[in-house]
Amino acid sequence: MKVFLCLAFLLCWYLGSEAKVYSQCELYNMFQETGLAGYHGYSAANWICLAYLESRYNTKAVNNKGPSRNYGIFQINSKWWCNDGETAGAEDACQISCQSLLNDDIHDDIECAKQVMRDSNDTSTWAAWRNYCSVRKVDRFMKGC
Repeated sequence: MKVFLCLAFLLCWYLGSEAKVYSQCELYNMFQETGLAGYHGYSAANWICLAYLESRYNTKAVNNKGPSRNYGIFQINSKWWCNDGETAGAEDACQISCQSLLNDDIHDDIECAKQVMRDSNDTSTWAAWRNYCSVRKVDRFMKGC
């Protein structure tokens, strides 16, 4: 019985630790639903391009380089936008825990991305968008949706 309970616990832990990796079309639908598509003039394809380059659509992506870290599908930075409890001098403009950006529900990630847009007025806050999405056609990120 103990072995069964232990295996059940490990299975639940494993399934709970798996990241959701969205498809382009799932993100397209989600961005349409939440008003991110077209937000501040940036199409769904731009946001999908950004999410691909930042996280490969992976909800549990974390980049630990430097004194701050980036979290979630949009790689929201702990220095300015979310609170990880570790980054010195953090602003926490989205007033959100960085850990909450790592779950499968990306509604809060989307709201924080909108906050980034309101505060910075464009997507150039994200180097990936600035260096890739802004200078190339992003329509391919909508293919098949």
